[in-house]
Amino acid sequence: METKLFLNLPVKDLSKSIEFFTELGFSFNQKFSNEKGTCMIIGNSSNVMLLVEEFYRTFTHKTICDASKSSEVLISISVERREEADKMIEKVIKAGGSEYMESKDFGWMYQRSFLDLDNHHWEVFFMDESLMPKE
Repeated sequence: METKLFLNLPVKDLSKSIEFFTELGFSFNQKFSNEKGTCMIIGNSSNVMLLVEEFYRTFTHKTICDASKSSEVLISISVERREEADKMIEKVIKAGGSEYMESKDFGWMYQRSFLDLDNHHWEVFFMDESLMPKE
């Protein structure tokens, strides 16, 4: 059996989160979606469960962190071309999210970062491993 990743994130408004990520080009697996949460498809084996906060609380005894003040997770997604990272940030801003940090260009890796509607920190990066410095 193939191992799959399901990252779980609390969201305040599920329908707004679905709309936001749909505008960024993501799709959802309806098999794992209902009024309490949805399964956003990142790749063949990577998914993000967007769960309404009340439902998310049933999985933990910890307090949900205020992502506008604390970092709970940093989610990084690779893209095929550098231009795709720039395009993603344009979509983020148009959809109501915000660019979080200035772009970083390491020559072999280029990254952009943004905050979604719930202030979760995301990075989108292009990497050409053939150009990585050899140490």
